[in-house]
Amino acid sequence: MSGSIKDRVAIAGMGCTRFGERWDTGTNDLLVEAAYQAFEDAGIEPKDVEAAWLGTSSSGGTGMTLAEPLRLQYIPITRVENACATASEAFRNAAYAVAAGIHDIVLAIGVEKFKDSGMSGMGGGGTDGPGHAMLSQGLPPRQFAMLATTYFSRYGLSFEEGKHMIGRVSWKSHKNGALTRNAHFQKEVSMETILNAPMIAWPLGLYDCCGVSDGAAAAIITTPKIAKRLRKGKEPPVFAKALQIAISPRDGNYNSKYDWTHVEATVRAAERAYKEAGITNPREEISMAEVHDCFSITEAVTMEDLRFSPRGKVKDDIESGRFDLDGAQPIQLDGGLKCFGHPVGASGLRMMYEMYMQLQGRADEVLNPGMPSRQIKNPKLGLTHNLGGSPDGCAIFVGIVGLEGV
Repeated sequence: MSGSIKDRVAIAGMGCTRFGERWDTGTNDLLVEAAYQAFEDAGIEPKDVEAAWLGTSSSGGTGMTLAEPLRLQYIPITRVENACATASEAFRNAAYAVAAGIHDIVLAIGVEKFKDSGMSGMGGGGTDGPGHAMLSQGLPPRQFAMLATTYFSRYGLSFEEGKHMIGRVSWKSHKNGALTRNAHFQKEVSMETILNAPMIAWPLGLYDCCGVSDGAAAAIITTPKIAKRLRKGKEPPVFAKALQIAISPRDGNYNSKYDWTHVEATVRAAERAYKEAGITNPREEISMAEVHDCFSITEAVTMEDLRFSPRGKVKDDIESGRFDLDGAQPIQLDGGLKCFGHPVGASGLRMMYEMYMQLQGRADEVLNPGMPSRQIKNPKLGLTHNLGGSPDGCAIFVGIVGLEGV
């Protein structure tokens, strides 16, 4: 690796809308809501933004999607798309522009407005590219159900054991989501309900699948020096430690022996991120994570791909509560995709927002009234992960952020 982003850029402010069926708002409204939260948090005005990166899958075609509602005056704005890693890609590109010394203060923002378009699922689940006869067919539940059936078989889990394992993933996420006022789904769900829910793609039931939502999230990215000035007298800025993208060559489409118990692109992106951040033992060094739980089995497998759990042993960690909010390594602290839904262009920045708020000790600012605290104790490093596409061909993002000096 020829260079590193570690501690070369910082987040000075962030914003995140409520996710859900936002019938009362349009794309413009969501962009304004998220951006102005970030402006206020950073203590800047729109005129201070030198450049912007907009992530969206289908809610806009050019930078004018952002320039118009924010009235940004003739600055460079780049619209990016990279499947479910779209928002994280906007963040990564914005961060690199600051690290390169081209800009001092930039905006990364992601948005998606699905519900008014009648969107109720994620289409074919694949990533765009040249078509050929070997491409996998079917909707995402079928594609990710293959992770579950193969994992259960490889590691000797009965249907009941495997179903309980992934069911507890969803149970934990709904428990966390009930605390979070920005979440789409804010109710706890019992294990009995989860295990007996209608089957979608065996063995994945209704509560093993995330929903589709509207939402937006934004970040103000700048130099460490400027970030410290902007946040003087407030909580400290949060620093980028690693930002890695890995794109699969769709090798799973060509190999009938493809291993459906892990996602190789996640492994590759994670290892590069750990090297960039100087992490050798992620199970102990990463305080918390938001990962791409489009399906409960995806989260389970990702725990092993990120080396949070040993191969074939994630069931032990899930069932013991390691990944619960009060566990040794909390995952999906805000409820994840399972409770926020998945507005593709916004999800990655929503994940980053949760890491940012937890690292600053501010997680209870988005606590549902009357609920117990959702702030974890003394987090140092947070990880975010996106998976766009299907396990056999995907775009992966792994990012690590943390406090200064960590």
